[in-house]
Amino acid sequence: MSRRGALLFAGLCVVWGIPYFLIKIAVTDVSPALLVLARTAIAAVLLLPLALARGGLGPTLRRWRPLLVFAAVEVAVPWLMLSDAERHLTSSLTGLLVAAVPLVGAGLALMRGRQDRLGPVNLAGLGLGLFGVVALVGFDVHGAQTLAVLEMAVVAVGYATGPVILTRWLSDLPGVAVMAVTVSVCALVYLPFGLAALPDRVPRATVISAVIALGVICTALAFLMLFGLVAEIGPVRATVITYVNPAVAVAAGVLLLREPFTRATALGFGLVVAGSVLATRKPGEPARPAPRVRAAAVVDADCTG
Repeated sequence: MSRRGALLFAGLCVVWGIPYFLIKIAVTDVSPALLVLARTAIAAVLLLPLALARGGLGPTLRRWRPLLVFAAVEVAVPWLMLSDAERHLTSSLTGLLVAAVPLVGAGLALMRGRQDRLGPVNLAGLGLGLFGVVALVGFDVHGAQTLAVLEMAVVAVGYATGPVILTRWLSDLPGVAVMAVTVSVCALVYLPFGLAALPDRVPRATVISAVIALGVICTALAFLMLFGLVAEIGPVRATVITYVNPAVAVAAGVLLLREPFTRATALGFGLVVAGSVLATRKPGEPARPAPRVRAAAVVDADCTG
């Protein structure tokens, strides 16, 4: 890996590891709907001009049907569910539960009849990862938090379904254009709900800073960094960030928010990551750089919060 690739990889691991920490801060004063509106609107303002300059918006908009479905399952629904879940769960636990997305993706492949891509090692990884999720939920979740865990299940399914839609219907489109239109559509959808949920008083400075960071750093900048990373090292090797982001989320929650870190958390995290690696393993697949970043390559490596 080149120095540029290493810097992009390290930076993206941090940038997509801290959203859970920032969301936890934001939802103390801001409703989930308003948070999604602010995050997508900020990202749209930054990404749309770039997409216009690079071209590709026309062909992207002509695929509006699958694009709307993608926007719903990858951003609109998961980000709302994630923000609401963090009102009840620790940021570190939500980050760990998102680590199960590769497991859900492997399970969806199995349900779609793609058994040829899931060998004994993959199936063993699915079982191991699911056991890890059970360990996390069983030891760290109590009472009213059950609904929040179900919301995180919706998040995981959405994040795993998004790449399927991209690969089948949007894979030939420029990634910047796809993501610019996606966040713009979501911002428009959430506009009335977000405005209706405006707080009675101005949120604290820390909350405003967290919301801005989510839109600028964890969304717009993160996708631009991912485009660069995929072009530098290829989409296959870029997916490794999926296994590092949760560790960053846990570290941020424990060190900055003083969230607990138990033996059960460590065990569950280890099992989920190990299971995800095994479940998504593709023997003999080369890691080739991509000369032009396409939408499917970007979201295949995406596990945003």
